Amino acid sequence: MDAIEKELLSRKEEIKKELQLLFKANIKITDWDVPEADDEKAATILAEIVQEALDEIKQDIRDGKYKNY
Repeated sequence: MDAIEKELLSRKEEIKKELQLLFKANIKITDWDVPEADDEKAATILAEIVQEALDEIKQDIRDGKYKNY
């Protein structure tokens, strides 16, 4: 395992927790803005948005946008 893998694996839980916090914060904002919102529907749509963003990041990686970041 190289240094990059070790570094990121050492922060894996922190990264996952930060993503969970972002997700939960956006669910709360949706509840504030739309009190009658179906939370499960909101969570599903939000998960799709997060996945779309991750897919875009993966495409950026394939396109070489992070080679010399």
